[in-house]
Formats: sequence, C-alpha cells, structure tokens
Amino acid sequence: MIIIIKTRKTAVPILIKAALAHVQFETIHPFLDGNGRIGRLLITLLLCHDNVLHQPLLYLSLHLKKNRAEYYELLQRVRLEGVWEEWLLFFLRGVAETAEQAAGTVKRVITLFATDAQRIETLGRAATTTLRVHRLLQKQLSISARTAATTLDLSFPAVNGALEKLVELGIARELTGTPRNRVFAYDAYLRILSEGTEPL
Repeated sequence: MIIIIKTRKTAVPILIKAALAHVQFETIHPFLDGNGRIGRLLITLLLCHDNVLHQPLLYLSLHLKKNRAEYYELLQRVRLEGVWEEWLLFFLRGVAETAEQAAGTVKRVITLFATDAQRIETLGRAATTTLRVHRLLQKQLSISARTAATTLDLSFPAVNGALEKLVELGIARELTGTPRNRVFAYDAYLRILSEGTEPL
C-alpha cells in the first residue's frame, strides 16, 4: 500500500509523506494484529521506494517505544484535533535521532571488524582460516562449525580450530555448552546490534 500525496504545485517531501502515511495507516488500523509493526515498516518502505534509502536500515521503533506516551497522544490529537505540525515535528525529530544512532552504530561495527581482524592477523599460520571465519560471522551473527565449513568449503577441523581461536581472542562465544553441534556467536557485534532492544 503506497500512499502518494501531492499538492497542486509540488510533491510533498518524502519524510512528510512518510509521516502522513503512518498516521493514516494507524488511523485506519485495518488488521486484527500487526498494525503497529506494519505501520512502522511502511515508513521504511516508502523511503526505500523513493530511493531515500538504498537498504531498509531506518527503524523508528526504538524512538516510538521510548516516547510511547507522546507518540500515542499525538496520533490521537491528529485524529481529534488535526494537530499535524506537532506530529510532524515529533516524527522528524525521531528520524534525525534514529539516523544519527544508525550512523554511529555503523561506525562502531566497522571499527570492531577492523580491530578484531588486526588481532586475528597476529595468529600466524592460523590467521588465514580464522579471518575467513571472522568474515562469515560478520554476515551471520551465529553459526555452527559444520555450517561454516560447508559455506566456506573448508574442512571441519580447520573451521573448528578457527572458531576456537576466535573464542580464545574473546571475539566469538560458544552458545550451546555441549561438546557436539556447537554454535558460536560474534559476541561484541551482537551486543552492538542488540542495544536498545531491551525492555524499557
């Protein structure tokens, strides 16, 4: 569902369009379940549709969750009183804050990857395989040795050894606590991506 809003003279800026579309969707509330999630996703999809975002990387959910009371109040006031300006300011402030947080997160992740790669490079002969496993963990936050071996077309013992090296360096953490079918996670990367997802 794409809502196109135009004036007679000029198209409405995409962020304003997304803010208005979100309010319209939340007001219509067409489904029995999932309206909030779809309404938030609609914002990102509109920005992707208009090529403002090349990937769906702007998630306003945390901003709306942190400011839940103000968010609900403004939605209601738009419906009852037509207080559009206050809603638009709230929405645009949320976009700015979320974009700044996302940019900061990306910088931290890039720094983490580079720092960890430098640490791995000190391993000598084991560095080559360990770096390959490290790069795979950047794409898949958690993985088993068997899956990694298949994906990278390496032997199970080589991958298992590389994962052990990552654990020794404090980069990966073993999650299962069992001797077989172990799963490993890129711990610091997972922590960065999980920030703000804790219950308020």
